[in-house]
Amino acid sequence: MSDSSNTSDKPAIQPVSTRIRERITSARQRFHANDNIAAYLEPGDLEALIDEVEGKMKAVLDSLVIDTESDHNTQNTARRVAKMYLTEVFRGRYMAAPALTEFPNVERLNELMIVGPITVRSACSHHFCPIMGRLWIGLMPNEHSNLIGLSKYSRLAEWVMSRPQIQEEAITQMAELLMRRVSPDGLAVVMEADHFCMHWRGVKDSETKMINSVMRGSFLKDAALRREFLSLINLKN
Repeated sequence: MSDSSNTSDKPAIQPVSTRIRERITSARQRFHANDNIAAYLEPGDLEALIDEVEGKMKAVLDSLVIDTESDHNTQNTARRVAKMYLTEVFRGRYMAAPALTEFPNVERLNELMIVGPITVRSACSHHFCPIMGRLWIGLMPNEHSNLIGLSKYSRLAEWVMSRPQIQEEAITQMAELLMRRVSPDGLAVVMEADHFCMHWRGVKDSETKMINSVMRGSFLKDAALRREFLSLINLKN
């Protein structure tokens, strides 16, 4: 008598990306390219995502008609790209925010502070081409501000920028994060960057840069303060 059990009746195992997506949608949260989704990852998910992306990247290479079986240069490219995206280039999507040591403003500092230039690396969400640039931060603390160490500004910038981005949204995210963490009277963020989607494709212009700024609080209201900050960062070019 044949076995009536049928292995095909077993429920298919969902890809880890599907399970993560379901958690996010159940929480009614968005998961755009520049969003952090670390809160919805469970232990082992990141490793499983690397495996899943590797398989799909291998399919991309196959569709590009690259013989990864005999080409020694691309035999492990799918794995390398998967690890690069998930643990390096886009790690700001999958890793929790860096821990920060905050200090009370005991001396009630209320003068202009400038941090920068901070080297930043990102990737445009339109073509996944590199964005390479520099970031300056201006702060007007008050007696209630939480002061953070110099290196922590770089860590926060790396966390925000290590996602597929457009530059205008990236520095807005950076400004909102610093307003929450430091609680200053005023904040200014300026970013200057090269966009390799212009270098590698399209017009192939290697000279044009984008410079943009976000001003909050006293920097938005006080034109003299804004001019002072902008003139001081110009000295650092």
